Amino acid sequence: MNSKKFKTLRFAFLQSVPVMFGYLFLGAAFGILLEKAGYNYIWAFFTSLTVYAGSLQFVIVTFLSAGAALTTVALMTLFINSRHIFYGLSFIEEFKKTGKVYPYMIFSLTDETYSVLCSLKVPDGLNKNTVMFLIALLNQSYWIIGSVLGSLAGQMIPFDVTGIDFSMTALFVVIFLEQWKTSKTHLPALIGFACSILFLFLLGPDKFLLPSLIAAVLFLSVCKPFIKIQEAE
Repeated sequence: MNSKKFKTLRFAFLQSVPVMFGYLFLGAAFGILLEKAGYNYIWAFFTSLTVYAGSLQFVIVTFLSAGAALTTVALMTLFINSRHIFYGLSFIEEFKKTGKVYPYMIFSLTDETYSVLCSLKVPDGLNKNTVMFLIALLNQSYWIIGSVLGSLAGQMIPFDVTGIDFSMTALFVVIFLEQWKTSKTHLPALIGFACSILFLFLLGPDKFLLPSLIAAVLFLSVCKPFIKIQEAE
């Protein structure tokens, strides 16, 4: 490896370190839950390799355990990860410059990778496209390693996993707080929170999620002009 390639890899790794610590532990939590649901480390590896959707992977464990219908899985995937549509739109021009890895950059754009790329400042002499690709690749590698190690640990070490699925809730809370801090208007968050609470009381914890997501999208569509005004102010 020549000096320039080493510097590029080193810089990309340093940018990905904060994500590494989070993904290794969250990935391990996913692997443990998947193993306890009856799916071994091979499933953990290929799920993290092909799905790689963070919070959705935790939901998939529930779907697999409950034998959920494919339509339910597809709709939930669309609603839970629809935010990535907006992430992708803001990086279309940047990703087009990456050439052959363009499809992978779209696939690998998670919340955390998006945050790193948004604040990325590449030093002179390094190729930005290569740096972005390496950051995305490293981040997914951390998640895969964490999920496989978690699955193996779940097989070899007998321990009570009660409460470990709270890591998914913690992930959502952290993302919500970060978005709350950086958003110019809190109306979308309040609408989502109100819809969730309403349908939780109306339908119960097993059936509230999909209706609350649909209601939130409808309310946000209606309130879009007001949200734009608040953001402008």
